[in-house]
Amino acid sequence: MGRRLTALTLLIAPCAATLAAAPPPPLAVTGGLVQGRSDDDGLSHTYEGIPFAAPPLGALRWRPPAPVVPWEGVRSAERPGPACLQNDYHWNRANYLYGSEDCLTLDVKGPARAGKPRPVMVWIHGGSNRAGGSAGTVGSRITDKGVVLVSVQYRLGIFGFLAHRDLAAEQGGSSGNYGLMDQIAALRWVHDNIARFGGDPGNVTLFGESAGSQDVSLLLAAPAARGLFHKAIMQSGTPLFGMPPRPLDQAFAVGDQLDALAGKDGIDALRNTSAHALLAADLQLRDPALWNQDFLWLRTTVDGTVLPRDPVQLLGQAPALPVIIGSNRFEFGPAPGSIDVAAYARHWLGAKADNALAFYRAEDAAGADPRLGPLEPRMETDFVFRCPASNLAALLTWQGWPVWRYEFDAPRPGAPATALTAHTAEIGYILGGAPLGPAEKPLDLRDYWVNLARSGDPNDHSLPRWHRFERDAYAAIGREGLVMRQRLRARPCNLVNSF
Repeated sequence: MGRRLTALTLLIAPCAATLAAAPPPPLAVTGGLVQGRSDDDGLSHTYEGIPFAAPPLGALRWRPPAPVVPWEGVRSAERPGPACLQNDYHWNRANYLYGSEDCLTLDVKGPARAGKPRPVMVWIHGGSNRAGGSAGTVGSRITDKGVVLVSVQYRLGIFGFLAHRDLAAEQGGSSGNYGLMDQIAALRWVHDNIARFGGDPGNVTLFGESAGSQDVSLLLAAPAARGLFHKAIMQSGTPLFGMPPRPLDQAFAVGDQLDALAGKDGIDALRNTSAHALLAADLQLRDPALWNQDFLWLRTTVDGTVLPRDPVQLLGQAPALPVIIGSNRFEFGPAPGSIDVAAYARHWLGAKADNALAFYRAEDAAGADPRLGPLEPRMETDFVFRCPASNLAALLTWQGWPVWRYEFDAPRPGAPATALTAHTAEIGYILGGAPLGPAEKPLDLRDYWVNLARSGDPNDHSLPRWHRFERDAYAAIGREGLVMRQRLRARPCNLVNSF
């Protein structure tokens, strides 16, 4: 009987592959019909490069996203759209080479067969708000867990986050954060269209990493985004990244630099400036309040519209949503010996710098945990990632939000077991599905993420229990699986407290 079933399977398999290759019927979305593709397993359909707003070109450069321009016939959605324009930082070479100012698109992966509407997970990519893209994200098999996956593109760098006096004059006194406006427009598109892809518009989880995580946290604060999503997951990014918010007058000073660099007078002239010239100018813009100009577009501008006030104040007025907040044991930072450590501590902590330096010197003398990395990146991980994440978790918990805090400590999939946990390392376990923990009892980290999306709680009966952040409890996630611990790096984080 077993041999007969095997033979029958071999006969059916080619037919199944043929059926899986047949494209799905076109779907009607805002703007017109789109044609996606069937995935090889025949269980899911993927649509890429779907416009959610008009191309932000010409007179629409540095304006809020305009409605989708309708198209005739059926638009192919079988290949990724170009990334938003960005400079070449080497790690983003593919997105740099396949970039365009016409980039406001999103990708969707949903079930091939109709059924009960599924939870929706919307990914916001990282890249310091100046680089990156969504291409490839919907190749994730996290959808096998019963969710619809959406990945969003948004304007970057000088195109997405510039504030300018002339823009404020034409836009009611506010300017900047066009990239956040793009994300809100994409969430409205999801609300209006995702049911056609098998998703539930009433059950949307927003998640992202690094700058994408920061943007998720800012959308939690933004009044215009309320009601468009219902849960959130923040991976290595918070509203302020440990920096004070940028008021409009300081943001305008950056815009003044652009005028001088481009040799232009007025916003109309800048809108007619080539994208290449603007990208070149972007590399020369400076914020004197920053230690590292790589953070230029990560320092949050209080623009007056998307963020009418300090985002921490806005979070105090936002509805409580279930959230996961995390950081990695080691993220990144200056190379050992490359900076004046005392000056670095003063930049971040001001009057508390001496206390912090005493702590770090004592820690080194006692033998710091090697998983934390060398002194300089250990300090940056504390100042920029770990402590702001714990402070945000404490703030939201105090305000009554259900909060689950984690620290991730495992090398990227395929890296040596002794390698430090790098920034972005967790993505390979969440979107890639690599197993964690001991081989005899592996942990699939995707289950916690999908559980939160499904029910608002990352736990189920089959997983190690992840307790809420109350009493400073956090999940240490890594090679041992998930283990509950308390008071993550309490001493430096008490000094870094910015809320």
